[in-house]
Amino acid sequence: MIAPLVYVLCLATSGLCTVLLLKSYSKIGNKLLLWTGLCFLGLSINNMFLLLDLWLLPDINLMAFRAFFGMIGLLVLVYGLVREATL
Repeated sequence: MIAPLVYVLCLATSGLCTVLLLKSYSKIGNKLLLWTGLCFLGLSINNMFLLLDLWLLPDINLMAFRAFFGMIGLLVLVYGLVREATL
């Protein structure tokens, strides 16, 4: 019973981080904020699929979508970190 609440809070937290990071990027223009914001966007989508998979649509397996968006989010962050370190 507490699990859906935790999933919703995780989705809200990662969504809020996405909005704040991308908003800061639009004002400041620091590229690291962009890469981190895009990573959190992927993690937010991952959390959305987690909520759908485990609570709203338990009969449908969305594990591949969850893994894909989580991996894409982290790969964007790694790419951004490597790119900013080499500049």
